Amino acid sequence: MPKQQPPAPDSTRRSEKSRRAIYDAALALVVEVGYPRTTIEGIAARAGVGKQTIYRWWSSKADVLLEAFLDLFAQASREAGEEPYVIPDTGDLAADIKAVLRATVDQLQDPRYAAPSRALAAEGLVDEELGRRCAATLMEPSLQLYVDRLRAAQRAGEVRPDIDPRIALEFFVSPLAQRWLQHTGPISYEYTDTLVDYALHGLAPR
Repeated sequence: MPKQQPPAPDSTRRSEKSRRAIYDAALALVVEVGYPRTTIEGIAARAGVGKQTIYRWWSSKADVLLEAFLDLFAQASREAGEEPYVIPDTGDLAADIKAVLRATVDQLQDPRYAAPSRALAAEGLVDEELGRRCAATLMEPSLQLYVDRLRAAQRAGEVRPDIDPRIALEFFVSPLAQRWLQHTGPISYEYTDTLVDYALHGLAPR
């Protein structure tokens, strides 16, 4: 019988394993050494890949980190049995927003997310370009869903028709983000539920 050849390596599985290692390395390094000292070379060494592998998929360390963050969010949603970037529409605006903010509190208190997120957020304050990219890539998709949910509430008569949803969502999101980033107080379900109650009292039809 002819000698059986060993199966060819699965390049798809190898690529996915390398990509996952690069994500993990990038997120770990930005926490350990900070964004300015995180380099493509450092990520490659930590991940056990050549830097040419990283440059084949991404053009900069910012691209690597932003994609790693998006994957981290998606992974957290999968583990929770949820679809990523979903705000429910049960017909009860207050309950829907409270549920989303409670999930956000859980995420902000998860060390896997919190530590690298703080590192990038801090660097985004001094690196304007990075800050804009983080806002557009990581925040804007979620913020747009708040806008959509508030518009649905306007159509249902739960929110005044003259309210600008893009400004109104800041009543929910901005206080939570500020408290978390600046350590000005604890974040909890009670806190975010109160934010919703205060905000919607002002948004209710007159």
